[in-house]
Amino acid sequence: MFEVTMQSGQIMVGDHQGIYVVKLVGDVRLNLCTSFDNFIDKMFSHGDFRGVVFDLNGAEGVDSTTLGLMAKIAIRAEERGVSKPLVLCDNRGLLHLLDSMGFEALMDISSDAHNDAYLAEPAPLKCNAPDEHTAREMVLEAHRVLMSMNEQNEATFRDLVHALETEQAAHTASGPKKAVSH
Repeated sequence: MFEVTMQSGQIMVGDHQGIYVVKLVGDVRLNLCTSFDNFIDKMFSHGDFRGVVFDLNGAEGVDSTTLGLMAKIAIRAEERGVSKPLVLCDNRGLLHLLDSMGFEALMDISSDAHNDAYLAEPAPLKCNAPDEHTAREMVLEAHRVLMSMNEQNEATFRDLVHALETEQAAHTASGPKKAVSH
């Protein structure tokens, strides 16, 4: 199991016989760390990959970049022909957020707070703050994935994605500007 600590949040990731468990704790924000995104690529490169469980029972908040990475995992799992990821969440606010963004189309969502089937000991995953370009790319990709889920998300994130794309084009044309804030 790996652990990423961000601000007041934490991400723990483990593998149980090809089922990968992603446990989010606290207020999880990923716009300054690519370690979890890199882990996603490694997870899908393993031949024993059989599925994903998201444990949000300890999460207080999840930003849109994190949601975009969750959607990315669900889409890649579908492409691999495995079952939809399972989301365990007993937080009514997060359940409402997942519902309002259309996650039920990508994932099976359960409010069963007593599911201990995927407990494991966390191990640290080194978290390095990415350069500005890498951070912008990760945030942009995550929001593009959210937009692709449905028309409501497309409308919600259109302006943000356009602003990030414009900033990226300006940055590419004239060199470094200011850091991406999300």
